[in-house]
Amino acid sequence: MKKTDFNYLLPNALIAQNPLAERCASRLLCMERNTGHVNDKLFADFIDLINADDLLVFNDTKVIPARLFGKKQSGGKVEILIERIRGEHLAIAHVKASKPPKAGALIGLDNGFYCEVLGRSDDLFELEFKGDNTLLQILGQVGHIPLPPYITRADDESDLMRYQTVFARTEGAVAAPTAGLHFDLAMMAKIKAKGVHTAFVTLHVGSGTFQPVRVENLADHLMHKEYFAVTPAAATAVHEARARNGRVIAIGTTAVRALESASKNGMLEPGFGETDLFITPGYQFKSVDAMLTNFHLPESTLLMLVSAFAGYQPVMAAYRHAIAQSYRFFSYGDAMFLSG
Repeated sequence: MKKTDFNYLLPNALIAQNPLAERCASRLLCMERNTGHVNDKLFADFIDLINADDLLVFNDTKVIPARLFGKKQSGGKVEILIERIRGEHLAIAHVKASKPPKAGALIGLDNGFYCEVLGRSDDLFELEFKGDNTLLQILGQVGHIPLPPYITRADDESDLMRYQTVFARTEGAVAAPTAGLHFDLAMMAKIKAKGVHTAFVTLHVGSGTFQPVRVENLADHLMHKEYFAVTPAAATAVHEARARNGRVIAIGTTAVRALESASKNGMLEPGFGETDLFITPGYQFKSVDAMLTNFHLPESTLLMLVSAFAGYQPVMAAYRHAIAQSYRFFSYGDAMFLSG
């Protein structure tokens, strides 16, 4: 298949610019993988669609305030977006400036912080943050929540909470695992009260998740790398769900990629490291039976993953239905449940 097979026309008015007042107030488009049948529901109905034997697998990554604003020694403005943290003072980042900074250049930040450009790595820059404060401490003081490029407003204080899941605990993502944003503490309590099993994996979402596929032939696309971890406890929970004939339900494409990255040998095993797994139609899923996800950008790797999971034609038809019914799209938008 080609990149343009995954294009669709989306009115700008359907791109959610802000979260709803309540996390669980989103709509939920349910789709049966076997038939392609769709049904319009509310996210609050999700609790009725899962069973006690099922296992929900969440991504516990925590979004860091990864966007920084600074100045070069010449006075020119610089915008930094951390892509991956490589140590207490080291990072790989996107750097936006009138002219790309050279190795050895210093970039001043707010509160007297500064960093040095060590060199380039393809389109990214290697940065070292100076002083006694760690990179995470610096980001905590002067960093901004890195809202996606399709959200056209500046970040504000509400995004510190809402562009973060209620179960986030492992710092490192520069984009939220958006399917998890729909869950509030009350919904998590209902899941526990119903006896539904839960497990947590980690995949630190990188800004590359928003990068468009630039080649027409999907086989030529180079996937961005992201850190993932599947603990022994998570792997055991998946095997136990299979043993009791329960479904493994991944909450988001990032949970899917973590589980499938740890299943390369045909069976899920504990593991961690960097993954560049690119899932396209034809891929054989090994560890996931159902998926909760948001609606994704045209021609994106995430739309390709969803199409691989539930079928290209049914997914594209479901997207047309969602547009016709004015669902809200992307990070702060509505959800989609793929099951059956």
